[in-house]
Amino acid sequence: MAKEIERKFTVDIENWQPVDKGVQIRQGYLPTLGKTAVRVRISAESAWLTLKGQNKGPVRSEFEYPIPLADAQEMLDELCERPFIEKTRYIVNYAGATWEVDVFDGENEGLVIAEIELASENQTIDLPSWVTAEVTHDPKYYNANLIKFPFKNWL
Repeated sequence: MAKEIERKFTVDIENWQPVDKGVQIRQGYLPTLGKTAVRVRISAESAWLTLKGQNKGPVRSEFEYPIPLADAQEMLDELCERPFIEKTRYIVNYAGATWEVDVFDGENEGLVIAEIELASENQTIDLPSWVTAEVTHDPKYYNANLIKFPFKNWL
């Protein structure tokens, strides 16, 4: 079974600057019952269908499959809930680890999250100076929840 072990952190945008133009991502979620998330994602000219199980701390089941771009676009248009998650993803290498920094647009504009995937739950990581609070265990930061409760409505 595929497992994702990931930690999430907010980012101090004043202290972090992208080094490239990043990659635009548009993703939507199919309505589900229970704790499963089914995501359709388009990034550049590629598309994926991802199924994610319930979080148990930083760990959850994850199954991801490439799908035809036209199918992904049709799924987003016809099957996915609104609003979509729109963001620019930047890959940042720091202290031998790869971080993904997502700068959100649309309904979640102003939110910036850094994620790091780990080999084990106990893996030690060095935190960059631009990382602020850890939000791994806070469900409001899950992309699947950001479509229901967008960042613009938090204040």
